[in-house]
Amino acid sequence: MTEASTHYVYQEPAIEFVTVAVQLCLYLEQVAEQEKADFIEKMLCLLPLLYLKARLVPKASEEMDGYLERFVTEQEYEDLRALLAHKLGSDDAYLEVFVEDMRYSDEPITAFISENIADIYQELKDLACNYQTREESVMNDALVNCIEAFYQHWGQKLLNVLRPLHALSLVCDE
Repeated sequence: MTEASTHYVYQEPAIEFVTVAVQLCLYLEQVAEQEKADFIEKMLCLLPLLYLKARLVPKASEEMDGYLERFVTEQEYEDLRALLAHKLGSDDAYLEVFVEDMRYSDEPITAFISENIADIYQELKDLACNYQTREESVMNDALVNCIEAFYQHWGQKLLNVLRPLHALSLVCDE
C-alpha cells in the first residue's frame, strides 16, 4: 500500500462522504428540472445518507496554515436559495425549535428549507472543488473544515430540514 493511499483524504469514510457530497451538489445544480415531489423524495434519501457519512469521517487536524479557497459565490448561493424557495413555495417556511434564539423568544422562529439546503450546498461544493485540486494538504484541510462545520452548524441544519421535508412527503403522497 502506498503512502498516498493511507492518507486521511483517501480513507474509505472520507471517500464515501465526499462521494455523497458530490452527488448532492450535482443534484442541486440540476434541481430546476425536478418536480417538487421528486425533489422532496430525493432530499429525504440523500440528506440522511450525507449525515451518516459525515458522522463516520474521523476528525483530523489541518496540515496547512493558509486560507482555503471558497468557490461558491454569494450570487450562486442566492440563485440556489431562490430556486429552492420558488420550487417549495409556501412550504419553504417552517417553525424551528432547535435554534439557540428559541430559548429567549416567546414567538415562534421561522426557518426556511431553501436557506438551510443552500447553506449545506455551499459547504459541500467548496469541499468538492478543493478536493478536485488533488493536492493532499488542500484536500485534507477542506475535509477537516467541512467536518468541523458539520458539527458546528450544517449537521443541525440538515436534521432540521428533515422534519418539514418528511411532513411534505406525506402530503405529496396523498
